[in-house]
Amino acid sequence: MKVCHLTSAHADGDIRIYHKECVSLAKIGYKVYHIVPNSISRITDENVNVLSFQVPEASRFKRMLRITKMVYRKALEVDAAIYHFHDPELLRYGLKLKRKGKIVIYDAHEDVPRQILGKPWIAKPLRKCISWLFEKYENYVAKRLSFVIVSTPTIRKRYEKVTTYTMDICNYPLLTENASEPDWALKKDEICYLGGLTEIRGVKEIIQSMIFVPDYRLNLAGAYSPLSFRDELVHLDGWKQVNELGFLNRKEVIETLNRSKVGLVTLYPQENYLDSLPIKMFEYMLAGIPVVASDFPLWKSIIEDAECGLCIDPKDPESIGEALQKILSDDTRAIEMGRKGRKKVLEEYNWGIQEQKLYKIYDRLLLNTNS
Repeated sequence: MKVCHLTSAHADGDIRIYHKECVSLAKIGYKVYHIVPNSISRITDENVNVLSFQVPEASRFKRMLRITKMVYRKALEVDAAIYHFHDPELLRYGLKLKRKGKIVIYDAHEDVPRQILGKPWIAKPLRKCISWLFEKYENYVAKRLSFVIVSTPTIRKRYEKVTTYTMDICNYPLLTENASEPDWALKKDEICYLGGLTEIRGVKEIIQSMIFVPDYRLNLAGAYSPLSFRDELVHLDGWKQVNELGFLNRKEVIETLNRSKVGLVTLYPQENYLDSLPIKMFEYMLAGIPVVASDFPLWKSIIEDAECGLCIDPKDPESIGEALQKILSDDTRAIEMGRKGRKKVLEEYNWGIQEQKLYKIYDRLLLNTNS
């Protein structure tokens, strides 16, 4: 049975699309195709057929129009039974595929209407209007597709008002990536933040907080957006404690986690972040390190339930620094926090549980088609 995953905006090797969904489906016998721009066409070791093409440099809008059309044309060549797309700009092509009689799944990784409200490249006075219009359009398409997969229970609740064919598949970690418990004795005096390096992810405050733990280094990994944001960061007092790692592959991510003593996820209280389930928080927990996180009600409930870290005001560097001091001043307590967090991921917050939902959705859609 041929199934085809489509993306126009994600990179080859995306953790959710490729390493989780595509690989999980290939593992149980589906013939999986993955269409992704600007990579290399090949059959991977996990038996996924990657189909790619190169797209010339262009403006954001022109690139979006060109890539989505090329993805759609490639998808038609595959002639799959199920099409599963991962980007909102592919909505119109998802609808076209559905009208051709195909099973079509929209995988909404984010609550895009809420995300639009924080987009720096959209003029502030226009954001609310664009957000409202996009939500109307997204809902119109969603109710006409075969199924909508979302990444959190909160986003699922929004779609349940539009369609009964929706389910959350959370982006929890792959247990195989960090199978054995890391040895605390081998860790360095380092703290880590892995993710997008943007202002609204609290990166500036993280660096400012480092002056409260002067004997520690900060492993900072990810891409700056915009690139000019780095110019602001290098002038902060805490910058001299930064190990600037750039973009890391999966092996390097695990190595960085396993040598760090605390993981930071201190996003600003943007509307689309409040009920998010950031993969990095759960990767820190799986790595057996305490978490310092924003004090959003949902995140606080997860961390307090697991007893695996502390929650703080993400806009207050002193609050972040005090949490780091509290954790790092007591190795015994830090180790216990790390173990409790890891235990919670092993039991509950992992991809092995979520992939079962994916299998059930595919089974249900194929059963409905064949009956």
